Amino acid sequence: QVQFVESGGGLVQAGGSLRLSCAASGSTFSRDAMAWYRQAPGKQRELVAAISSSGAWKNYADSDSVKGRFSISRDNAKRTVYLQMNSLKPEDTAVYYCNAVTDLSGRVQKYDYWGQGTQVTVSS
Repeated sequence: QVQFVESGGGLVQAGGSLRLSCAASGSTFSRDAMAWYRQAPGKQRELVAAISSSGAWKNYADSDSVKGRFSISRDNAKRTVYLQMNSLKPEDTAVYYCNAVTDLSGRVQKYDYWGQGTQVTVSS
C-alpha cells in the first residue's frame, strides 16, 4: 500500500525559507518520477516541481514565482523527496503534497492516493 508522508511546513515570514520532505513507502520509489504540488484555499491543486527517478532531470512550474526560488531533490536510499523553498512570499501559502508521476509534466499522477500534505503559511 503506497503512502506519502509530507512534513516540514510551518509559519514563516516573507523572505524566509523552509525545506519540505516527503517520505514514500509501498511504492517503487527509486523507479518513479516524483513531484510536489500545492493547493491554496479556493484554488485547484497545481504542480510546483517534478524530478526524474535518478534525480538528473527536473521541471519547475511555468511560473516566475517558483523558478529560482524553489529546488527539488531526492534521496533514493531514504525514499524521500525534498523541496527547498527560499525567499518565500505570501502567495506561496498553501498545502503542499507529493506524489509519483508518469512524467515530469506532472499532469498524471501514478497513484490516486494523496497524503495529508503539509501546510505552509507565509506572513507578510
